[in-house]
Amino acid sequence: MQRRAFNLAAGALAAGTLPGIARAQAYPSKPVRLVVPFAPGGTTDIIARIIAERAQPALGQNLVVENKAGGGGSIGALEVVRAAPDGYVLGKATVSTTAANPAINPRIGYDPTTDFTPIINVAATPNVIAVHPSFPARDYKGFIEALRRNPGQHSYASSGTGGIGHLQMELFKSLTGTYVVHIPYRGAGPALNDTVAGQVPIIFDNMPSALPFIRDGRLVAIVVAAPQRLTQLPNVPTFKEVGLEPVNRMAYYGVVGPKGLPREVVDRVHAAIKRTGEIAEVRKRIEDTGSLMLLNTPAEFAAQIRAEFDVYKRVVQQQGLTL
Repeated sequence: MQRRAFNLAAGALAAGTLPGIARAQAYPSKPVRLVVPFAPGGTTDIIARIIAERAQPALGQNLVVENKAGGGGSIGALEVVRAAPDGYVLGKATVSTTAANPAINPRIGYDPTTDFTPIINVAATPNVIAVHPSFPARDYKGFIEALRRNPGQHSYASSGTGGIGHLQMELFKSLTGTYVVHIPYRGAGPALNDTVAGQVPIIFDNMPSALPFIRDGRLVAIVVAAPQRLTQLPNVPTFKEVGLEPVNRMAYYGVVGPKGLPREVVDRVHAAIKRTGEIAEVRKRIEDTGSLMLLNTPAEFAAQIRAEFDVYKRVVQQQGLTL
């Protein structure tokens, strides 16, 4: 019996199957880092932490959120690209890191369509232009009039140069013929803090991070990027309603690994995050932010990344945007 077991193991090793089996059984044998490429407090961070808090039972190890902010998300994204493809360093993928920033910055250091292993897209969220209550307008018509009366006199905060807030606001400016000064931050959290404090009058942000301040009256929502008006903001029009359909694009928040991540690791992480996202409390917490749960397949997420990257490449080319 012992000789037979030895022969079976030797045959599996010769066939190259035993290492894969062992790897699948062993992974994960230690905590897994989830790199969030923005500062704490923004939507990417919020959704990452909601998932990470409840992922341990499904994953078998803790999912540890680590913020690596800067460069419109590129610093954190590059950390994932350069990591060993063993599944112990994963990253939160956003439109900023996989589409907008690479589209405007050809020297970013990675190709979003080839240098990541897509695993799962967790959720999509609306975007919003919001203003500090001291701004001289509280609706879209007044907002446009104020910008046109005083070109260059107002500024807006974003999560960083090359991020989705930057490119979508620049597209908004080009379509409306307005001029607003860009103030980039190292993430949506710091940008929100300064806008709420009145240091910057306007912000282009994702709904989950901005919504609590809008509900409290510390920010005023002007217009949203969403398929239809949001139940949380029924009186706020969409960009499509005001004639700016090209800006009416939602953000997404997925999970990727470095290039070459083994299929068994992809399947393990995908199953764990999908199971976590299907927990009623987790789903409710994410959907209460105004987000839409997706939890799609690796192939579907890969197709979304390619499509969004192509969209923002066209935006950059058509509008002549440069850093």
